[in-house]
Amino acid sequence: MKFGEVIVRMEERINELQIRYMQQEMTIVELNDIVCRQELGLERLQRDFAALKEQMLSMSPSVSRDADQEVPPHY
Repeated sequence: MKFGEVIVRMEERINELQIRYMQQEMTIVELNDIVCRQELGLERLQRDFAALKEQMLSMSPSVSRDADQEVPPHY
């Protein structure tokens, strides 16, 4: 193999690696965006759940009692 051919193959390989690197960078950015959106969605769901739980507990205090604290039906 001639020196010129080696240089051409190395340049092709470098270009190939640069393309792969850029594709991976784009994938990382896309995945980061997805993770950020999921985090926001999860926070919203947690707030909604807490609000619903509070609403449920304020409407029916008996729901918050444990099974041990329940009065047997014969009382």
